[in-house]
Amino acid sequence: MFSMAVMRSIWRTLRGGLARDIALVCAADTLVGVSFGAIAVGEGLPLWLPVLLSVVVFAGAAQFMFVGIVASGGTALAAVAAGLLVNARHVPFGFTVGDALGGGRLRRFAGSHLMIDETVAFALAQRDPVRRRAAYWACGVGLFVCWNLGVVLGALGGTAVSDTDAFGLDAAFPAVLLALVLPSLREAGTRRAALVGVGVSLAAAPFLPAGVPVLLALAGLAVAGAGGGEAAPEQGSGAVAQGGPVGGPVPEGGVPGGGVPGGGGDEPGAGSYDEERVP
Repeated sequence: MFSMAVMRSIWRTLRGGLARDIALVCAADTLVGVSFGAIAVGEGLPLWLPVLLSVVVFAGAAQFMFVGIVASGGTALAAVAAGLLVNARHVPFGFTVGDALGGGRLRRFAGSHLMIDETVAFALAQRDPVRRRAAYWACGVGLFVCWNLGVVLGALGGTAVSDTDAFGLDAAFPAVLLALVLPSLREAGTRRAALVGVGVSLAAAPFLPAGVPVLLALAGLAVAGAGGGEAAPEQGSGAVAQGGPVGGPVPEGGVPGGGVPGGGGDEPGAGSYDEERVP
């Protein structure tokens, strides 16, 4: 799908701060991948499951949610449904960065699999179409390799350590999920929807099987819809600029399915990888 000449062209396009920022995000996601693999195995899941999830799903938020629901006693169906709902934001992603995927069915299929918050954020920050495509593919391929490598290392380490909780890795799961939602809570409408969702979920938790209250928390979306008259954020000031589109923003160095490139600002292209600042 990619020749060596194409890859060399991509890296030449990414000279300077943009390549550095992509490398930093990849390094950070490797560490989070290690925690995911260790947590999954520590919760009693077979070693192959987190590895398979990372290759086939490649969406950190959905993967953490799946493991959390299954580990707490929820059904696989509830875990899959929750993961699909989290990843529903990828539909508008496709319309936003479809031009960065290039032509050809195989290439577009592979590109859509790499469509996560980080790749979208890096691509949207580039005004030049050539740099946009290069940033998208370099970030996507780099994160795919680093994330899966981290998950494998974490899963192998989890099988060798009898108590992964002793290392505090169990705190990574709620911390990651919290990081996913915090940036979007700056808007009043989103805060109202989140509070309603939390209330519904907590009220239903004592009476329903694990995993179902999480799905019922989507009732908060009705509140968000009722307050839909609020002005939409300007380009570059919304969730993508802050760390990912709605439903999966993550601060710098976040997991796949949620993350912000280094130096992120409130305007498209802001940060150390802004095309006007890269030689």
